[in-house]
Formats: sequence, C-alpha cells, structure tokens
Amino acid sequence: MNEPQLIPAGSAIINTSVFAVFVLITLFIVYRVSNRGTSSDYFVAGSSFSGAQNGIALSGDYLSAASFLGIAGAIATYGYDGFLYSIGFLVAWLINLLLIAERTRNTGRFTMGDVLSFRMRQRPVRAAAAASTLAITIIYMIAQIAGAGGLVALLLNVHGKFGQALVIAAVGAIMITYVLVGGMKGTTWVQIIKAALLLLSVAMITIFLLGKFGYSFTNLLQHAADNNPHGRDIFAPGVQYGKSELTKLDFVSLSLALVLGIGGLPHVLMRFYTVPNAREARRSVVWATWVVAVFYICTLVIGYGAAALVGTDAILDAPGAENSAAPLLAYRIGGTVLLGIIAAVAFATILAVVAGLTLTASASFAHDVYANVIRRGDIDSDSVVKVARLTALVIGIASILGGILVIGQNIAFLVGLAFAFAASANLSTLLYSLFWKRFNTTGTLCSIYSGLGSCLLLVIFSPVVSGSPDSILPSVDFAFFPLKNPGIVSIPVSFICGIIGTFVGRDSVDEERQAEMEVRALTGIGSRAG
Repeated sequence: MNEPQLIPAGSAIINTSVFAVFVLITLFIVYRVSNRGTSSDYFVAGSSFSGAQNGIALSGDYLSAASFLGIAGAIATYGYDGFLYSIGFLVAWLINLLLIAERTRNTGRFTMGDVLSFRMRQRPVRAAAAASTLAITIIYMIAQIAGAGGLVALLLNVHGKFGQALVIAAVGAIMITYVLVGGMKGTTWVQIIKAALLLLSVAMITIFLLGKFGYSFTNLLQHAADNNPHGRDIFAPGVQYGKSELTKLDFVSLSLALVLGIGGLPHVLMRFYTVPNAREARRSVVWATWVVAVFYICTLVIGYGAAALVGTDAILDAPGAENSAAPLLAYRIGGTVLLGIIAAVAFATILAVVAGLTLTASASFAHDVYANVIRRGDIDSDSVVKVARLTALVIGIASILGGILVIGQNIAFLVGLAFAFAASANLSTLLYSLFWKRFNTTGTLCSIYSGLGSCLLLVIFSPVVSGSPDSILPSVDFAFFPLKNPGIVSIPVSFICGIIGTFVGRDSVDEERQAEMEVRALTGIGSRAG
C-alpha cells in the first residue's frame, strides 16, 4: 500500500504565505469593483453582466467545496459511488435551463420572494420565502465553512477538533469580511476569477496525472484499486450505497435531491437577476453547464488519481479526512508550492460560494422581510443595504457555529442535504407559481412550510444527527428515520401539500396579476418595472 508522509510542519509557512497573498489580492479586487450605490447595485450589480460573464460566475458560485474537495475525496474513497455526486450535480442544470432561468429572470427583481409573491398576498409569502432562503443558505454555508476550516487545518497541520474549531472561526470571519466590503459586483468578479483558476488548476492536475500513468486511464485506475481497501469494487456501484436495500434507497433519495435541488437554490436563482434580459439568463445557464461539465470530468481523474498516488488510508487519516484528497494529491505531485496554490484556489472556491450565499440570504431578509413585510415598502435603498450587511454578520456567525459541529463530515454529503432542503421547500412552489394558474397563497405557504418542516424534522431524527459512529452527535441515539437524505419523502410532501393547500384555501386568484405574470414570464415585457 502506497502511504506517503503527510505534509511536514515546516511547509506551513510557505502554504500560509501563498494563501495569505491570494486572500489579500481578492479582497482588494472586491473593494475596487464593488458598487456603493443603490440596493439594486448591491444585490444584483445593476443587472450589468453579460450571459458569458454571469455563466462563468454561476459556475463559480456552483462549484463549491463539495465539488472540489468533497467529490474528489468521495471518488478516492468510494470510486463509482463518489462520482455519482458529479452526475447529479451536472444533470440538475437541465431543470434551470428548461424551466426556471428565463421565467424567474422576467418575473422577479432581487430575490425568489419576488417571484413567489407576484400574484399572492405579499407579506405571508415573502416571509415564507425568506425563511426558506435563510434555512437553505445556513445549511449550505455550514458545509462550505467546514470545508474551508478543514483545508486550512491541513495547511497548518492542525489536528484535533478544538484546533480545527479555532481555524473555522478565523476562516469564517475572513469570509464575512468579503461580503461586508463588497456587494454582488465584487462577489461576481471574484467568482469569475475563481472559476477560471479552478478550471485551469484541475485541468493541469488532470493532464499531469494522465501523463504520469502514460496517458492510460486504465493504468491509473489499476493503481487506484491497488491503493484502496475496496480494490476493484470501486469501479462498480455499491461500495458506499450498495450494502443493503436501505442504503440503495438512501442513494435514490440523494439522487432526487441533487437533480431537483438546484432549481430551488436561492443563490443560483438570484444570479439570473444580474443580467439585463432573459436571453442572457439562458446564455448564463449554457455557459455554466459547459464549465461545470469540464470540471466534473476532471474530478473523476483527480479522485482516482488521489487514490493511486496518495492512498485511501492516508487521505482518511489527514485533517479533514475525505476532503483532504485533492490538497494531498497536489502536495504529492508538486510539493509545498503546488499545495499552497491549490489550497488558495480551493479557499477562493469556498470564499466565492459563501459570499454569494451570504449576499442572497441578507438580500432576502432585507428586501423581503424588512422592506416589504415590516416596513411595507416605505424604506430607502441605504437602509435596506445596512440591514442586509447586519444580516450577513448574523448569518456568518451562525454558520461558523454550525461548521464547528460538523467537523469531519464529507462536504459533498452536507451539500446534498442543502439540495434536499432547496428541492423540498422551493422547487414545487416555483414551478406551481410559474406554470399553474390556480395556485394561490394558501398553496404557496403549505408547499414551502411543509417541505421545509418535513425536511428539517427528518434530518434531525436521522443518522446524520445521532445513532451512528459518523453522526454529528455519535454518543446519543434518537433517530427514527433510517435514511441520511430525506429528499425521497420531503420533496413529494411539498408537491402534494401545495396541491392540497390550493384546493382547500379560499384565496381568490387575482386574474389580472396572473395574466401580467404570464406575459412577463414569456416575453419579459415590464419585467424590471417597479
């Protein structure tokens, strides 16, 4: 078994130096390009980006720590079953391309709440949309901040949960600073730069790995099997999800969440407002899909390459466990300097995603709750932006605490949970609002709250939280739901409750607003009015 030494302590200074330089450069970029004008400038960069720019930024927003760290680690450890994350994350873009992007861009302004409340009662629907957005954002951010903490812990050779907790707190503070300094424009440019660097990095590592094994993928796979306890089983389904009928069902549940979740992710939906029209929104999705596809092909080589050169046992023994596969591979093939560069790119990946998430959640609270529910529209742009920045601070602190709780969990798995929440709470409501004329306020509230509530309840009482050695609370057991991902139950619950609420509710359908929404969704006429 090939088990290289872990990163020596003396390399921490070089790693940290490369890392710090990168952070300072990106902070400077955010400060220089950020808008300091109206709420439209802060939240959606004045809708000034082209489809190509926004598409690359979308991929930057989407290719998170789960993609770069979590999936590479999952492939190195479980082989075929780990690559299924990549397939789910990629196929999911079809939902946005065919059903969501254009109509959402035409019927909203800043947030998902704009779309859902267009022809409904404003205050309860906006409050529900904001609650959903905040819940999904915090879960997603917990995964990203935990990944960032594990990455920096690996750089600094920090072992033990207490040390990693301190690292997560420091990293989270840096990330909050980015959002407070700049708005959507600064965040978008960081995402564009990060996406380009990430794609370049994974492409170079992929080419190097293939070259090292004589450009024979078969040879690389053979070495990966030799350095994995599961041997050749990593080339077929079942290492992680084929142990029993229950784990197979868990995989089906995870797949539903991955494929359907992106259509309800608030930070992805918000990016459609940063372009001037629906045509550019569609172009954004096409660009993002191609970038994501190239990236995930590279992760297949990187994941198996990490198993071949680093060894699964060495990966699992490192700080961050599975999430350390890509950084350890970088150290093995390029030494301390390449590790520092890859770690900086990975950190930029997490940084860009967290900035986008924080901005989305703060915009939802400030625009939907503060401006439209509490103040009923009687508010100026400066006050909304101030509330958004304060909200970003609170959300950041909550995510840091959550990130400390989930130390050691696979990031791709945690993001899968966020996708389940998004698919359960948001997708059904968005599709009904955009395509079902009879859908009303009661149906909207039932759909959002039933999906959000059922998903949260099932996760709390699942092996994710208790009852398993790899649970968040392994010493106790109050789990009654056997699956780790609740999507197979919570997603249908949301769709069904939306239908029941619509037929039971006595809300009258505003036919004039419904007709206006249909015209806007299909043509874009009047889509930026108001």
